[in-house]
Amino acid sequence: MKTHAETWLHVLAAVATVACLGCVKGEQAGQSGDSTARNLTLAPTESTAAIRDVPAGRPEAAKPTSTPEHKTPAPAPKPPAPAPPTTLTAAAGTRVPLAISDTITTRHVKAGDPFTATVSAAVKDAQGHVVIPAGSTVQGTVDAAEARKPGGSGRLVLSVHSVTVRGTTYPVLGSIASMDTVEQGRGVTTGDAEKVGAGAAAGAIVGKLIGKDTKGALIGGLVGAAAGAGAARETRSIDVVLPKGAAVTFRLDAPLTVKRG
Repeated sequence: MKTHAETWLHVLAAVATVACLGCVKGEQAGQSGDSTARNLTLAPTESTAAIRDVPAGRPEAAKPTSTPEHKTPAPAPKPPAPAPPTTLTAAAGTRVPLAISDTITTRHVKAGDPFTATVSAAVKDAQGHVVIPAGSTVQGTVDAAEARKPGGSGRLVLSVHSVTVRGTTYPVLGSIASMDTVEQGRGVTTGDAEKVGAGAAAGAIVGKLIGKDTKGALIGGLVGAAAGAGAARETRSIDVVLPKGAAVTFRLDAPLTVKRG
């Protein structure tokens, strides 16, 4: 029969054996955990290695260079239009139609008096550009204004000196080609009546001397009056008149250059 001490030794041995087994299992479990951890840590490396081990795909073949298409060259740009001229010129010989602004009569004007006229129609150059617009003003003077002499004819002469175009006045050289003048008699004047009266008186005296009576004087007076009236008609003045608005044509004797509007 085992003693009490031997029994406790057997118990202690069993306990030690169980403890050793537990340590061995713990070490095995720890080694298994360490191995798992190492596997997890190395997995990316192994995965990366696996990815790197995959052979790279074939490079894309270079595309052949396409032949450039033939393009029609763009048309050359049009040259800029030339700048319009800054001046315009009416050639010598150009006729300028005018309308007189106020009535001119030899009865009231004298040589050297000024007059004005208006351009009645636009004056253009050879290209059709308006050099002198209608409505432009012309300035001039009356060079000669003479009433008709007994038995003769009077005359009215005008001279143009300048024209105002678009606010600027230019000197001009030219002459009057034509103008619509009219002749106007002054009617019976005091001088005419005197001439008629003198003729009548002279005729009456002559008739009385010839006829020796009143009847002769009357006939002589009538004859003398008729003679006096004839003398008045032959010597009375006739005015040359250029009515307001009358047409006058002015001809340029030299080119006229003006600024373009």
